[in-house]
Amino acid sequence: MHIQVDAIHKICIICSKSGIEDVYSALILANGAVMEGMEANLFFTFFGLDAITKKRMKRLKTPAIGNPSLRFLNGLPFPSFLGFLPGVEAIISGSMHRRLEKKGIPGTEEFLQMITAGGGKLYACKLAMELFKLKKADLSDEIAGIITVGEFYEQCSGDRTQIIYI
Repeated sequence: MHIQVDAIHKICIICSKSGIEDVYSALILANGAVMEGMEANLFFTFFGLDAITKKRMKRLKTPAIGNPSLRFLNGLPFPSFLGFLPGVEAIISGSMHRRLEKKGIPGTEEFLQMITAGGGKLYACKLAMELFKLKKADLSDEIAGIITVGEFYEQCSGDRTQIIYI
């Protein structure tokens, strides 16, 4: 199915979580938008900053407790209470990374590069950066800037714009 580009002109995505499934949802949506010729803006805030922080972007995790996407793990029922056991989160996260790799899905850094190469813009939240004492040097080189929420809303203005919160 091919989306009519004139139907939606711009996608603005807010990524506030650092779980693999959350970050990859934002990256896949943004990459899909630029591939369809749409303008794409991603705003990383709070724990979503992990996706663009050099030291954390390769170590994203899948939360093992209270995660409805883990109802079944490798086809078997996965009781949430097992997430409390030491090492379970690491095992699940490793499994998810291997699954993504096996499917040929790019890593976080490569996704960021693909999005910006397609014209997408990546932004870090100024407030969250200050809260977590991060500097521009801590972030991926693909980040266009550190901006306020108001500045991001300006990026999202215009007709035929969708804002997606993850």
